[in-house]
Amino acid sequence: MRAGVPTITVLGVPIAALTVREALAEVSRLLAEPGPQTLVYVNAHSVNMARSHVRYRACLADADLVLNDGSGLALAARVRGRRFPANLNGTDFTPEVLRLAARRGLGVYLLGGRPGVAERAAQRLTDIVPGLRVVGHHHGYVADHQGHEVAEKIKQTGADLVLVAMGNPRQELWLAEHLPATGAELGVAVGAFLDFAAERVPRAPKWMRDAGIEWLYRLGREPGRLFARYVVGNPLFVARVLADRVLATSR
Repeated sequence: MRAGVPTITVLGVPIAALTVREALAEVSRLLAEPGPQTLVYVNAHSVNMARSHVRYRACLADADLVLNDGSGLALAARVRGRRFPANLNGTDFTPEVLRLAARRGLGVYLLGGRPGVAERAAQRLTDIVPGLRVVGHHHGYVADHQGHEVAEKIKQTGADLVLVAMGNPRQELWLAEHLPATGAELGVAVGAFLDFAAERVPRAPKWMRDAGIEWLYRLGREPGRLFARYVVGNPLFVARVLADRVLATSR
C-alpha cells in the first residue's frame, strides 16, 4: 500500500483504515496506476492463515490495497485502542468497486465458484449495477497447469478488472502469479462474493450482519466446512490478539 494510507497492523498484517469513500478513492487511484494492481480483503481467518502460510503472507504484504473484513478485525483494533472507520468486507464493498467500474466503462471478468456460478453472478450483477460490462466468466476449478491458459483467455476479452473467487489463499496466490498475464489493471480477491451474487449461498439477515455475527449464520448453514475456521479459528485469533497486546505493552 502507498505510504499515505493509514493502517492498523493486526498480527503483523498492515490493513488500511479507511471509510467507504476513502477506500473507493484508493481503488480509483489504483485503476489510474500503470501495471496490474491488487486489492484483497482480510478477516480473522485470513490473519490466522497468514501466520503459518509464508507465500500467502507475502501476497498480503505485496498487495496494493488490503481492506478489513469482519468483527474480528474490529475487535483486534479496539484491543490496540484503534478503530476501523468502516467494515469493508468483500460482499458489501465489491459492488461499490463494480459501480465505479461501470461508471468508467471498464470491462469486468469473473473467475471462480462452481461451474455455472460465475455465469449466474454475471447475469445478476448486470441487473443490479447499471452499465456494468461483464466481458467474460470462468469457473474456479482451474488446475495449476491451466493458470496460464485461463490468464490468456482473460487477456483476449480485454478485461480491465478481474474478480477472483477461489477462497484463501488460492485466489491471492493465483493473482500474484497470473494477474500480469491477464493484461487487467486491477485484480480483486473476493472470496465467496460470486456465490452470494449468484444467490447460491444466502446471506445472513441484516440484523446479524449489523451485529457482526454473520459468521454464526454461515457456520449454521455449513458446519462441516466452517467448523475449523470459526469454532477453532475465532478463539485462536482472539487469544493471539490478546497475547500480542500483552507483548506490546511489556516492551
